[in-house]
Order: sequence, then structure tokens, then C-alpha cells
Amino acid sequence: MALLFMVMLVAAAGNTAMHSVMPSVGTALKINDVWISLAYSWSALLWVACAPIWARRSDKRGRKAMMALGLIGFIVSMSLCAAVLWMGLSGWLAGTWTLILFAIARSAYGGFGSAAPPAVQAYVAARTPRSERTKALSLVASSFGLGTVVGPVLAPLMIVPFFGIGLTGPFWFFTLVGIIVLVLVRLHLPNDEPQYSARGKTFGDPSSGANASNAIDDDTDSEDEDENGPSLPDGDQPRLKWFEPRLRHWVIASLFGGHAQAMIMGIIGFLVLDRLALRDNLTEGTAIVSLVLVFGALATLLAQWGIIPRFKIGPRAATLWGLVVAAAGTAILGFADTIFTLSLGFAIASLGFGLFRPGTTAGTSLAVTRAEQGQASGIVASVAGASFIYAPGLGVWLYSVSDWLGFGSIIAICLAVTVASWLNLTRDEVLTTDRTAVE
Repeated sequence: MALLFMVMLVAAAGNTAMHSVMPSVGTALKINDVWISLAYSWSALLWVACAPIWARRSDKRGRKAMMALGLIGFIVSMSLCAAVLWMGLSGWLAGTWTLILFAIARSAYGGFGSAAPPAVQAYVAARTPRSERTKALSLVASSFGLGTVVGPVLAPLMIVPFFGIGLTGPFWFFTLVGIIVLVLVRLHLPNDEPQYSARGKTFGDPSSGANASNAIDDDTDSEDEDENGPSLPDGDQPRLKWFEPRLRHWVIASLFGGHAQAMIMGIIGFLVLDRLALRDNLTEGTAIVSLVLVFGALATLLAQWGIIPRFKIGPRAATLWGLVVAAAGTAILGFADTIFTLSLGFAIASLGFGLFRPGTTAGTSLAVTRAEQGQASGIVASVAGASFIYAPGLGVWLYSVSDWLGFGSIIAICLAVTVASWLNLTRDEVLTTDRTAVE
């Protein structure tokens, strides 16, 4: 669990550190805020397309191999982004070309970094009973939450004047940390690569005359285990779709609620710079943005380490309450104009999303069989990525037109998803009951 925790933590810390720096980078390069927020769109689009592919591949190649691939994607992306931004801030590249090359460099994370989160989720889901699934996945999600604390805390400390590193310091630092975690994973995480060929016939093999039920007993909860834990599923599984009946309502909640979260994340850095008049002091601005992000991350951890396990909140309850709390925090951000009120509003919104995200993740996991966990984790990661394709840019654009247009839209999305989820999501007492014969 410590190694799985580190895999998720380093990606979260690196990306959050980047988010805390990029508003200042955009200001220094004289690039419009909307374009800075849209620089992640291509990466997010690749994430949506690639996450399910890597998730299915993890069923065959093992979760450990996909975690290593995801870390390599993170390392390559962060190092290339650091190099591009360093050239732009040093005056070697024009601002427009810097942003274009930055977006291309981010594609390594969207294309290959997307392999790690589904693998981690599937690794955990395959080793926990239904009644413990929300708690276990919340713990994994909290590693991401802890990373969002570590990243903003370290980001201002990594902005150093040596060798002209400046605002690119956090990128170089987390590249090094990623390399260290990759080495630890390769050396110490138990190997889960398939040791034997599949015992059943392969689904989709035209010479076998087999269907899905021939390939694997898909509805049972029993698993073959070795010294490394549950084995990977035998044969190819029928491909899960986003909107098949078992998953449809969880995916809808995750997708639209994720858009609200992405809009908040897109706005918050620019909001702090504007409300506190820090556009002309980028070093101080980065530090204050990081501070606000830290309070949000701590609130996320409170939800995932304290509230969910302490009160044993199920997926449906976590989703509903999370969205309501997130809407309340967003309303506070609408009029916040001090460090205290900005931090308070973002913390409350983050507390809500800290409940919401593990709720939809666990609900998706519990909606399918154990043999389908790899594909389910790929859908979760893909839906999360879809939220960041255009939502951050949309949020910043609406905010630039009118503060309350931006925040009002986020509140409306949260409340609409709350109503739809209350009407359609499976009750927790049904969803979280352990089953001995049928998963």
C-alpha cells in the first residue's frame, strides 16, 4: 500500500505544483488566462482515449507494468515541460510557441501517464471485499489528496534563482522524485504478471466457438490466489462501455460533477491573483496560490481520511453530500476577497469534491464484477480526464466575463447532478452488501 500510495502521490504532487505555478508563468509570458487553462486540453483528451486501453492491457500484462509505464510518462512529461518553459521564460521562445510546445509535452502524461491510476485502482479493488471497497479506494484517493498538499507546499520552495531555473524549479524537482518512485516500484512492488496461460478459451477467438461465459465465470466472486494476491482474470473480458446500464448513472454523476471540479481548479489560481492584486508580484502570487491550494488539499484529506472511514459513508451518500458541500464552498468563493475567505471557500468546495470523487469511484467499482475491475478503473480514469478537456478553460472564460457567471454555473451543475443522483443511484445498503456467490 505504501508503494501504491507513492505512485499516486507523486503524480498528484507534481501536477498540483504545476497548477500553482502556471498562472504566474502565463502572466510572465503575457499569455491570456484562458489559453493557459486550455493548455491541458490535449493531454486530457489523450487521457480519455488512452486510460481504458491501458486498463484493459493491465488485465493481461499486470498492474505493476502499467504503473511503471504511467510513471515513465509522468517523468518524460514533467522534464519536457520544464525545458520548454525554461526556454520561454529565458526569452528563447515566443510566448505562443512556448504554450504550444508545453501542450505537446503534456501529451506524454495524457498518453502514457494515464496507465498508472487505473492500474492502482484495479490492484486495490481486486484485493478488497465489497463492504470495504469504498474505504480502500478512499485511502488510495487520499494519496492523491496528500499529493495536492505536498505539491503546493513544495512549489514555492523550488522556485530558485540558480541557473535561471526560477518558476520551472517544481517541474525539475518532481521529475527527480518520479524517477525515484519508479525505481522503488520496479524493485519492491509484488509482481502480478500472469504466470500461466489462460485456462479458458479466449473471447473473440473465431476458431474457439466460445462466448464470454466460456472464457471466464464472470459472475463469481471467487479468485485464484498465489503468494502475490488475487490473480488476473483469465481470457479477454467483454468490453465495458461508459453508458451500459450498470454504470450509466455513476458515469453521468462523475462526468458532470467532475466538470464542476475542473472549472473550480481552472479558476482558483487566477482568482487569487485578481482578488489579492498580485499580478505584478508573481513570486508572492505563486506562494499565496499554493497556500490556498494547501487548505483545499487538507480539506480533501479530511473527507477521505476522516469523514468517509469514520462515519462509514457509502458511495451514494458520499456523492450526494459531496456535491451539496461543494456548491456551498463555491458560493463562498463568489464573494471572497481575502486570503482567509478564499482559503475557506476553496477548502469547503474541496471537502465536497473529496467526498464526491471516492463516492463515484467506489460506486463504479461496485457496479461490476471483480473480473471487470481493470476495465472499470479505466472508465473511472477516462471520465475524470474528460472533465478536464475543456471545463477549466470554460470556467476561466465564464469567470472573465463575470465572476458570478462562472461560480453560478458551477453551483448549478452541482445541484443538478445532486438531484439526478438522488433519483437514480443505487442505495448504499444494496450496493455495499458482501456477496458470496455473485459479485
